[in-house]
Amino acid sequence: MERTKQLSVSLENKPGRLAHLCRCLADRKINIIALSVSEASEQSLVRLVVDKPEEAVRMLKERPLTFSQTDVLLLEVPNRMGIVAEIAEKLSEKKMNINFVYGSTGRGRGKTFLVLGASNLRGAEGALATGQYSG
Repeated sequence: MERTKQLSVSLENKPGRLAHLCRCLADRKINIIALSVSEASEQSLVRLVVDKPEEAVRMLKERPLTFSQTDVLLLEVPNRMGIVAEIAEKLSEKKMNINFVYGSTGRGRGKTFLVLGASNLRGAEGALATGQYSG
């Protein structure tokens, strides 16, 4: 488990906008670790965790794109049934709200990444410091 930065980028909800953002990151050799896109009628919210957040911020400022940064937890967890339920239950027991969570899973039995935003990030780190969530 590590604390990292999430970039939340507001994009026009039009063809090619996400492709352009991802191409700009790739051209700077910035790898996307996790990605979530929520659409609305005219704007989309793209949440990203990347391997070089400082470089990504510089790129976003040059464009210029509207974005914000948020501290999040990046968890590398086993890809198995029930892992998200266990994490949510641990935080619920400590009365901590999960603001958002997203990630990816493959079909294999390896590891997967989850990005977690919580009302109390330090408390969430403590609650998840033991067990299979600690990385």
